[in-house]
Amino acid sequence: MILDLRGEPDMEPVAGILYSMVDGNNKRLKSIVAGMSQEELDYKGPNQKCNSTAQLLRHLTYVDLNWVFRIKGEVMPLELEKKFGPMLDENNQLPQHKGISLDVLTNDYDDVLSMIKTLCCQLTDKQLNQTVEYENGVEATIQWGIWHIADHNRYHQAHINQLRKWFS
Repeated sequence: MILDLRGEPDMEPVAGILYSMVDGNNKRLKSIVAGMSQEELDYKGPNQKCNSTAQLLRHLTYVDLNWVFRIKGEVMPLELEKKFGPMLDENNQLPQHKGISLDVLTNDYDDVLSMIKTLCCQLTDKQLNQTVEYENGVEATIQWGIWHIADHNRYHQAHINQLRKWFS
């Protein structure tokens, strides 16, 4: 096995590198959550004060889905917003997602990652420099957005690893 930053054959070089970062981090995330019981998925740490793995997986799915539609210059369809959103609940916290199986959470995330793959196959390296609205009036290049998807995934892997340590 050789680890490398190559995308699919039908991706341009930089788009391929960015996609391979997303794909590699997703594979690592799946290895971290593999075999989790429902109890562990819903575990919120000592004193139940942290976000659960289920919440973090749904959060990653929703954030990445937002990036797909942001990059495409489209509004997220209402049915997807209802299924995966909102970003935050009325208390400005990640919404509760208790009792959703690992298979459902990972399959939903896989669907979004498939959209990212399709998007990366369609993007030229030149298009990666185009900007899109990010948040609070800030703009970001498309390439930064795809990098952010990979980085954000890796960031929450650390939280999930900590939850696993506490749970055991």
